[in-house]
Amino acid sequence: MERISYSDAPTGMAQVMTNVEQFINKSGLDKKLLELLRFRVSQINSCAYCLHMHFKEALHAGEDEKRLYSLSAWRETPYYSPKEKAVFAFAETLTKLPPDEESDGIHDELNKYFSRQEIAYLTLAIAQINSWNRLTRSFGTVPGNYKVRESELVNG
Repeated sequence: MERISYSDAPTGMAQVMTNVEQFINKSGLDKKLLELLRFRVSQINSCAYCLHMHFKEALHAGEDEKRLYSLSAWRETPYYSPKEKAVFAFAETLTKLPPDEESDGIHDELNKYFSRQEIAYLTLAIAQINSWNRLTRSFGTVPGNYKVRESELVNG
């Protein structure tokens, strides 16, 4: 049940979030990788609306259904590259925020595949989807009706 609509939110809030999203989408990071990241973080946060949205966005970007429905068990499957696995581990670490001593080496694997600038973009993408998850869950946005928009296709 929707508790707060985005039209009830403070003026400019949705636009600021959208601007950050567009900045991330223009980062040069692979669209399918970003959608997998968004989907994985949404799984961790149990955000039904965001799961539905990013499932559809990932399929539209050319992702395989098997890789989406297996994502919560990514460590146990052969479907993901070492690069993708490094991103999933990073996303889980930043989403769950364990004590520093448990995550000191988190950049070691990322550094094999990404520049510092790309890691900064990944960090922002993880922070952004966590923010969307929390807003959506607080607002009570009803899942099930998301449609991929043409403007998303052009910008993404």
